[in-house]
Amino acid sequence: MTEALYHTDAYLKEFEATVTAVEGNAVLLDRTAFYPSGGGQPHDLGTLTIAGQAYAVAKVRKAGSDVWHELSGDVSSSESLAGQAAHGVIDWTRRYQLMRTHTALHILCGVIFRDYGASVTGGNMEPLKGRLDFEFETMRQEFVKQIEEKINLEIAAARDIRVKILPRDEAFQIPDLIRTKINLLPEGIAQVRTLEIVGLDLQADGGTHVANTREVGRIRVADYKSKGKINKRIEVVLED
Repeated sequence: MTEALYHTDAYLKEFEATVTAVEGNAVLLDRTAFYPSGGGQPHDLGTLTIAGQAYAVAKVRKAGSDVWHELSGDVSSSESLAGQAAHGVIDWTRRYQLMRTHTALHILCGVIFRDYGASVTGGNMEPLKGRLDFEFETMRQEFVKQIEEKINLEIAAARDIRVKILPRDEAFQIPDLIRTKINLLPEGIAQVRTLEIVGLDLQADGGTHVANTREVGRIRVADYKSKGKINKRIEVVLED
């Protein structure tokens, strides 16, 4: 089981760990600050230095409670890395852009749920841009402009963002905890991580976020389109 340092400190840029297993070019650590792909958020990039050798982290993936780091270079030709100390460094520019983007999407989701009661049917993000799909039958330019104004008001409000990890039973007592049309939380999960944008939004989430909405910067709705009879997409970009 890998201790997910990114769940409790999204601003952690470097960390120490121990290699617990090696499979091909992938290493398993006892703890990590590298975020694995999941919840629409891409994995982190960066470097791992093990036994004096620096490796580029090309991919990070989760398998159950384990987080595997796929490394560039010929890891198999190195002497056994299991049990070795590792020093990880996150590509901070990319991570911080993803944090801002993920929080921007939660602001968008929070405003639309608060004001229009629409659920999310899908989403994805890259650094400084992302999209969410909602259960809307119609969407017009004037309506989208109104949404853009509302989400930027939430940024200007400088709302704090709080993360908690709660027992499953306690978490599911929170109304509207799941904002996606389908509950994506694994069956039998003992704890649920929640993300609160104070005064706006509270929902289950496993990604990395900024500490205050003012860090997001201005959001611009770049496009909107129909993806089905009751499925409308809003695409946003962040001004850097």
